[in-house]
Amino acid sequence: MFRLWAKEWKENRMLKDMTVEDDSDDTRTHKVFRALEEACYAFDLEKPMWLDVNVSEFQRHAKTRFTQDNFIEQIPFDYLEIQVIEED
Repeated sequence: MFRLWAKEWKENRMLKDMTVEDDSDDTRTHKVFRALEEACYAFDLEKPMWLDVNVSEFQRHAKTRFTQDNFIEQIPFDYLEIQVIEED
């Protein structure tokens, strides 16, 4: 079981959160991208751009934050945080 936790934060308060589960036999990368896409759809957001800092942070800690720099449109929160909370 693969589970990813997505959270929207503004002024140190969590506005929204959701957990996405994936039982497929796909690669970890595909599971992360699919879970992020599902969370963005549920939060009515565009998909963020992965910058080098996000990639390295996610590889080291299985967690990263997407700020305004990662989005083209304005976002009504400070950052979107994703974290892998369970892996196969």
